[in-house]
Amino acid sequence: MAVPIALPPSLAKKILEEARKRGVTIEEYIVDFLTRDFDPSDRAREYVEVALYLLDRAREELKRGDVRQAAEKTWGAAALAVKAYAMWKDGRRLTSHGELWDYESLIESELGEWVYDAWMAANGMHTCFYEGWCKESHVETAIKHVEGLVKTVAQRLRELKNR
Repeated sequence: MAVPIALPPSLAKKILEEARKRGVTIEEYIVDFLTRDFDPSDRAREYVEVALYLLDRAREELKRGDVRQAAEKTWGAAALAVKAYAMWKDGRRLTSHGELWDYESLIESELGEWVYDAWMAANGMHTCFYEGWCKESHVETAIKHVEGLVKTVAQRLRELKNR
């Protein structure tokens, strides 16, 4: 369930600036901040929940015709899936694009080459957000790839919880 939150414009502007400075979505910035004191498995689960939410939002943005916002939300979902895997597997908090790229390679070695395809699709979406070159069909395809990554990570977390 999404709950709208009203913030003073000055605070909303600062949050947006910080998220942009870090190259993350607003949702990713906020979930990082709010879960900083959670234990690693709970934090990983929150990352996955927000990733799934972002994919739903990406689809909504596409329906409204906002390809750039849909693309950025798709990127955010992939980044959070990688962060969730790192938190779940190693209790490690990834804080930079470089760390995300390094960790994607580890996930790919564990889960398969298809992870690379999902990651590259997501990164194309990140570029699309800034450059605006992609089409609706590109975002639709990227969502499918990223959804596979997010759902696989979610399944891994559920398996851990059930042990």
